[in-house]
Amino acid sequence: MEDKDSSGNKEEVVQVGKYGIFFKRPYQILYMLNDFLIGLIFLVGSFFFMYESLKMAGCWLFAAGSFLLLIRPTIRVIHDINYKKYRNQ
Repeated sequence: MEDKDSSGNKEEVVQVGKYGIFFKRPYQILYMLNDFLIGLIFLVGSFFFMYESLKMAGCWLFAAGSFLLLIRPTIRVIHDINYKKYRNQ
């Protein structure tokens, strides 16, 4: 069954009894949480670079933020793989 979310985008809904599984929603939450963490980590890392004693911690925060940037496409790939597996069953 196909439904539209509040922004008009289509999302798959599978009815299981009286419940519906929304494929898009959990991955959107992970995606937004990841984006928020990326922004927060880069912001704090930028402030750390203003102080000589915190520059090393700032470098580590930038490395962590870069790692989270790699997770963004990974979330989408995992969603696509799981969705495709479900549709083929």
